[in-house]
Amino acid sequence: MLDKPADAAPFRLTSLAHGGGCGCKLAPSVLRELLSEQPPGSPFERLLVGTETGDDAAVWQLDDDTCLIATTDFFMPMVDDPYAFGRIAATNAISDVYAMGGKPLLALAILGMPLGKLEPAMVREILKGGASIAAEAGIPVAGGHSIDSPEPIYGLAVIGTARPEAIRRNSTARAGDVLILTKALGVGVYSAAFKKEALSAAAYAEMIASMTTLNRVGTALGTDPDVHAVTDVTGFGILGHGLEMARGSGLALGIEASALPFLTEAGTLAQAGHITGASHRNWASYGEAVRLPDGLPDWRRHLLTDPQTSGGLLAAVAPEAAERVLAAIHAAGYGRAAIIGEVSEGAPVVTVI
Repeated sequence: MLDKPADAAPFRLTSLAHGGGCGCKLAPSVLRELLSEQPPGSPFERLLVGTETGDDAAVWQLDDDTCLIATTDFFMPMVDDPYAFGRIAATNAISDVYAMGGKPLLALAILGMPLGKLEPAMVREILKGGASIAAEAGIPVAGGHSIDSPEPIYGLAVIGTARPEAIRRNSTARAGDVLILTKALGVGVYSAAFKKEALSAAAYAEMIASMTTLNRVGTALGTDPDVHAVTDVTGFGILGHGLEMARGSGLALGIEASALPFLTEAGTLAQAGHITGASHRNWASYGEAVRLPDGLPDWRRHLLTDPQTSGGLLAAVAPEAAERVLAAIHAAGYGRAAIIGEVSEGAPVVTVI
C-alpha cells in the first residue's frame, strides 16, 4: 500500500459517508426524469436561465445592466481532512457562478452533521476551510443553515452578478466552435483510490490542488465575445456535461481522446480498478447519445465518465480565437488547459475519436 498523506485526519471522515464529492450527484437520466414535469420559467420574463437546459446556475435580470446569478451545491466528504473538505466544497459551489460568466458576491453555508459522531472542532475546521476559499474569491460566508443529518454534508449557496451580455450558458455553442477544457480530468479515479488507501502522497496533493483551484477565469471568459458557451465539468463527467452542451445547443460535439488532459496517475489507477459507482451510473445514463471508438478498453471509458469534483470549465470558442483564448487561460494559471475537440452541425450527440 502506498503512503497516506501525512496530514490525514485521525479517523476517516469519509467512513461516515456512502459517497463523496460530486460522485454523490444523481445520475443524469434520473435528474432529467425528476425535472421533466417541472413548470417552465417562461412566465417570468426576467428569468433568463432556469432548469430548461441543465445549466450551472439560475440567472435573473434585475435591470438593463445587471443580472443576478444564484446557485447551490453541497455534498459529502471525499477526503478525511475536514479543512480540505470545506475548501473543496466551497470551490465547487462558487464555480457555478464563474461558469455563467459572473462574479460572486456572497455565500450562505449549507451544513448537515451527524451529531455525536463528529467532534465540534472538526466541524469548525470544515467551516474554516469553506470560509478560506470564499475569502480567496473575495466574498463572505454571510450566514447559512445547519441540520442534524446521518452523514456529513457541506456546501454553499452562492449569489453573483454579471452584465446581461456577459452571461455564458451551456446551450449557446455554435457550429465550428473549438472546445477548451481548463483542468485535468481524473478526480473521481483519485478519490476512489483514496478511499481504498491506494493513493500516493504526491497524487493526493495533486488532487487537492486541482479541486481547490477557483475557476475565476470564467469571469474573464464572460467578457470575451469569441467565447460562446461555458459549463463546468463536475459529477456527470466530461461526456455528460459535453452532452448537456450538445443537447442545449442542438449541435454535435466531437472530443479527441488523445487531447484530453488527465491527472498524472489517473490512467494507472483506472487500469487498477479504482472506479467510482457514479462512473457506472453516468455511462448507463448516456445511452446512444454518446459514441465511443470500437474496442475502447473499459478503463479508458471510465476516464471519460469519471465524475469530477470541482472540475474545470468547458468552453466553446470561435475557431479563429481558440489559440488566443487558450493562451489567456494558461496565463491565468490553468497550465493543464487544452483544446479537446470541436462543435459541428448534426444530431446532439458526443462522439469520441
